[in-house]
Amino acid sequence: MAFDGNFRPRGWTADAGRTRAVYMEALKRVDIALPTFEDEALLWGDPSPEATVARLQAFGIGEIVVKNGPKGALLAVGGHQAAQTHAYVPVPEVVVPVDPTAAGDGFNAGYLAARLAGEAPPKAAGVAHRLAARVIRHRGAIVPRTDAAVH
Repeated sequence: MAFDGNFRPRGWTADAGRTRAVYMEALKRVDIALPTFEDEALLWGDPSPEATVARLQAFGIGEIVVKNGPKGALLAVGGHQAAQTHAYVPVPEVVVPVDPTAAGDGFNAGYLAARLAGEAPPKAAGVAHRLAARVIRHRGAIVPRTDAAVH
């Protein structure tokens, strides 16, 4: 199961404790976490992407990709008890977004598609960055067909 909390305070009650409790129940069941650092810092007070990784690893999540906008993504594979691999995967190109609304969802789609196709996590994160960069160059969450990749 993959999970991106995509936390937005306006979508939850004013009770942050309730929100965290709901997330904790979900996190107990997660195989791949794809959080955005800004959201995690807001909800949990995480001071860094590394702190986000450590908190999520406590749930036994074996594959974590913390998205951090133009700063890239922190990838942690191996889980809390296993040998761990941590790597920053930089964005290949910083672009000025036309509409950043679907950046995280674009990243998630690219990452999961690449993993399902058998790519290793670092390469999947690179694919994800490239797709997110394409998505944010357009208004809305769907890239116009004329600009979509042909496979």
